[in-house]
Amino acid sequence: MYPAEIVLPMKAELTENGFEDMNTATLVSDTIKQEGTTLVVINSVCGCAAGACRPGVLMAVNNATKKPDHLGTSFAGFDVEAVNKVRELLLPYPPSSPAIALFKDGNLVSMVERHQIEGRPAQVIAHHLISEFEKYCN
Repeated sequence: MYPAEIVLPMKAELTENGFEDMNTATLVSDTIKQEGTTLVVINSVCGCAAGACRPGVLMAVNNATKKPDHLGTSFAGFDVEAVNKVRELLLPYPPSSPAIALFKDGNLVSMVERHQIEGRPAQVIAHHLISEFEKYCN
């Protein structure tokens, strides 16, 4: 498990921008099962999370015309119970961190895995997410 002094500033990048800190399995279930759309980010300490995932997600949320109704995040290697629950809800996708998932009425409708984040600039991730928001969000 990663130490809090490393994780908390990386968590704050999302939680200070409106993402609910889903640090238990119950919070994950309660957040995702809500009516409407829910964007979930499995956060990570890796460079692609810092350089592409978090900035891309924030760019998308801040610039989209249609936006998810709910925003949630859990941190891999820190919020172990919560991340395990998210990963259970992401099946059949294999575990991936970072990862970005969009749920609609509790059902997974869009998934961005680590291999789709690594090596891509934040703008590309944001553009992709905005197009997914256009499809699934009101």
